[in-house]
Amino acid sequence: MADDKDRLKIEGKHKFDSARFQAFLADIKGHLFNQPMELWSFDEVKDALRLHNQLYRGLQDIPIDRIVGSVGRYNDFTREFLPRNPELEERWSRVYAQVHSLEGVPPIDVYQVDDVYFVRDGNHRVSIARQLGFTTIQAHVTEIETPVDLEPDMTQKMWDNAIAYSAFLAR
Repeated sequence: MADDKDRLKIEGKHKFDSARFQAFLADIKGHLFNQPMELWSFDEVKDALRLHNQLYRGLQDIPIDRIVGSVGRYNDFTREFLPRNPELEERWSRVYAQVHSLEGVPPIDVYQVDDVYFVRDGNHRVSIARQLGFTTIQAHVTEIETPVDLEPDMTQKMWDNAIAYSAFLAR
């Protein structure tokens, strides 16, 4: 049993190295083609759209490709949840081993704003799930109402328009 866990940790470290290299390439591509590679900051979105009404929606399977941001770790991962920071390796490989073990991992916690999600807890689990090709992940969902439409692939211009529209509605 301990051998299996150690093997999975080593495998997780190799997967982490591969994911970090993919993040490096994605960042270069983003700079070359002027495409944003960053996750959205929940606090910035919350402030910009003046979000405040929260409602717990329970445990749900949510689409991973709709997770666009994080409450606090938005600089640690790319938009595709590829790890950028080498200090994440130990935790990332431990979670990788846990995902493959019989114990599994607990659901993540997210905020839902319109049709997109922000990770409160579980950034490593999302990163690993994406690397493993999962299309959904279990999450405790807290919805925050907004009159603005949000999509995962919004451009800066679309985002600026959404903020302006939200400010207009607030007045």
